[in-house]
Amino acid sequence: MWLAGYGARKKPAEGTQHDLYVKALALQDDDGRKYVLLTSDLVGIPRGVSEGVAAEVKKRTGVERPYLMLTSSHTHCGPALRDNLEVAYDMPEDELKKIGPYTEKLQAQMVETIVAALKEMKPAKLSHATGKARFAVNRRKPTDKGIINDANPDGPVDHEVPVLRVTTADGKLLAVVFGYACHNTTLDYYKWCGDYAGFAQIALEEKHPGAQAMFFMGCGGDANPLPRRTVELCEKYGKELATAVEDVLKGELKPITATGAARYETIELPFDKLPQKEQLNADLLSKNYSVRKRAERLLKTLEAGKKIDDRYPAYPVQVWRLGTELYWVALGGEAVVDYSFRLKKELAKHGTVWVAAYANDVMAYIPSERVLKEGGYEGDTSMVPYGLPTKWAPGIEDKIVSKVTELAKQVAEKK
Repeated sequence: MWLAGYGARKKPAEGTQHDLYVKALALQDDDGRKYVLLTSDLVGIPRGVSEGVAAEVKKRTGVERPYLMLTSSHTHCGPALRDNLEVAYDMPEDELKKIGPYTEKLQAQMVETIVAALKEMKPAKLSHATGKARFAVNRRKPTDKGIINDANPDGPVDHEVPVLRVTTADGKLLAVVFGYACHNTTLDYYKWCGDYAGFAQIALEEKHPGAQAMFFMGCGGDANPLPRRTVELCEKYGKELATAVEDVLKGELKPITATGAARYETIELPFDKLPQKEQLNADLLSKNYSVRKRAERLLKTLEAGKKIDDRYPAYPVQVWRLGTELYWVALGGEAVVDYSFRLKKELAKHGTVWVAAYANDVMAYIPSERVLKEGGYEGDTSMVPYGLPTKWAPGIEDKIVSKVTELAKQVAEKK
């Protein structure tokens, strides 16, 4: 199959560096509420898959949508999926035909994995703490010609490594969940690979036989692992991240009581000024495949007598409270690091704050107001490979943060 993430690839995968996984962790609090975290070696989970999984899980298990968190590692060496970066890939028709059936198969596998986890729950203790890893580098470099994609050592980066430890009553490790805010893009080749996050999970599982290691992406939309592009560097970063997790596991962690709450809502996010027909016709002549393909799709919409959508209808925002003071925020899309810093500051009164991105639906980059004004890839042109008509309208950051704070207040008050 075709590998996801990079539009410049010209052929399908040719081998396997290591296996790819979806993994699930099911939890139940003292009131009987069940929470499920799913992690995946995917560039992103599209809304259709997320909604399909959630509906089937509710039907088969009764777990409501707020209690289901679906995350992706954003590896660029996983399979291409339907309705995710589709205009990015210039692939032959016979390759394109594989994507739909595979997506349906994977969706069913996600459901089965979640159902299995819920059936296999056993008494456990939870605790958490935070470590550090240093290989992420901000990639938005200011120049006299604007922002370019290059190393910016002075740019903001979130080096924190949140860690959730799950053990038996006598202390045996059952699972460890950890995150990091950095693009999972060390490698750009033709093999299946979980990138640095995959190597980190492998290292932890080898260190702790029988335990399951699970990775989630933070707000790493504007950070890269640098330098990169070799398997040796990828494994090095994976081991560095695993070591950061190990250091946390060896230290003092805060216990999590068996209580909690969850909220999940979607909000509309408006686009900026939409492209006119003249611009789209001009885009048909572009040398860039994604620009041409997006223009073709948008023109078909207009030719059918329909309007181009002026907003994204269902941006997902989710907040979990585990115990009394761990607040876990899950944002859709490729959120940049400003969201992590702002939310950790604004929600600090509640307790410890984790911020995952690339969760529940990966439809585009999610720039902060600063990044949107500065432009560059994350704030502007990244909308092209996602097939969206234009960049986001001003005000996106406040809309998202406002909804997060609203949901955080609700879970704080929930007994």
